[in-house]
Amino acid sequence: MAKKAEQTLETLLANHDRFLRFLEPRAGSREAAEDVLQAAFVKGLTKAQDIQDGESAVAWFYRLLRNALIDHHRRRAAEKRRLEVHASGLSEADEDEALRETVCECMGELIPLLKPEYATVLRRAELEGASLQTVAGELGITANNAGVRLHRARAALKKKLEDACGTCTEHGCLRCSCAEG
Repeated sequence: MAKKAEQTLETLLANHDRFLRFLEPRAGSREAAEDVLQAAFVKGLTKAQDIQDGESAVAWFYRLLRNALIDHHRRRAAEKRRLEVHASGLSEADEDEALRETVCECMGELIPLLKPEYATVLRRAELEGASLQTVAGELGITANNAGVRLHRARAALKKKLEDACGTCTEHGCLRCSCAEG
């Protein structure tokens, strides 16, 4: 196994310049291409055992590079969106606050009716903005378990909202008037 990983590493390093030439026009700059390549090398070294017998290490690494490019472009797009929001004079916190003001007020009354573990994960992750990793640590569970619990909590809350608010929920439950009736 170690011999195979060593051979893979030698093959990948021998093709370094070729990989960089592939990435540079697709990443937008030499620096970005080098960053993508470095990240791909790190990932490639940890995943070298995934190469199937008879598969070319170079072909395998090109697939890994394509995925790394996609990740790079996604990160850049997300950063661009954040900058656009900031440039428009509206911070994400302002947007979040505006959304909280318009979300159905019934939700606050219904969350305590959920199972305690669902109510806790909803409050911490959705309303308070804590990461799933943080919530998982607080609850003494894995991040995957917290994710599943959050998914189930959302479904349970949706059901409670539908039962309490009826058709209001079909329209996003914004500016809810069901509590008035």
